[in-house]
Amino acid sequence: MPRLDCSVVNCKYNQNHGCIRDNISVGGAGASSSGETCCDSFEEKRGDSMTNSFKEASEKVNIRCEAKKCVHNNDCSCRADHIDVGGSNACKCEQTVCGTFYKK
Repeated sequence: MPRLDCSVVNCKYNQNHGCIRDNISVGGAGASSSGETCCDSFEEKRGDSMTNSFKEASEKVNIRCEAKKCVHNNDCSCRADHIDVGGSNACKCEQTVCGTFYKK
């Protein structure tokens, strides 16, 4: 499982640049670049939404990956040691990216 660093601070699952979900999904089946990928698991943090503030961010996260042209994709699972999810001011998943995408 990869280590995940996330700069999407307004995602309700982001805690100290980590993810409190045990798994995420990266979209972008036809992606040829990082900008064509996204974190499909993103949910915008809203003033009325509550997250489990007692839960620690996971050190390693299972990542389902639809980016078939990425070198790290192995049967729709990410095999990178570390991934970066970006999109600091995202309001929807399409405004996030997998910064670790590398085209085959």
